[in-house]
Amino acid sequence: MNNTEIIKNIESAQLKETVPEFHVGDTVKVYGKIIEGNRERVQVFEGTVLKRQGSSNRETFTVRKLSNGVGVEKTWPLHSPNVEKIEVIRRGKVRRAKLNYLRGRIGKAAKVKELVK
Repeated sequence: MNNTEIIKNIESAQLKETVPEFHVGDTVKVYGKIIEGNRERVQVFEGTVLKRQGSSNRETFTVRKLSNGVGVEKTWPLHSPNVEKIEVIRRGKVRRAKLNYLRGRIGKAAKVKELVK
């Protein structure tokens, strides 16, 4: 067995079975597990998906939200056991893969149009 085949077998075992379909520009709720001492709880992070990058079990996505007027971004590994579930709230209509221009915008200018099907 080749080294790359061994690595692919290990990585494929770490993938989640079901991953919801979401794209850049969508508004999502990410339910993340947080461990505080010996207790574990789930915290919800709701915001707009700025980017998705990587592939296989290394795939990550970045979510941005406004918290008390301050922009907060968090990058999550898609197949991490710490990400309990991802809920898509709104579909966004965007024309690019990375929405870095939203970082400089505030209020209504930072909105993404909703995709209507």
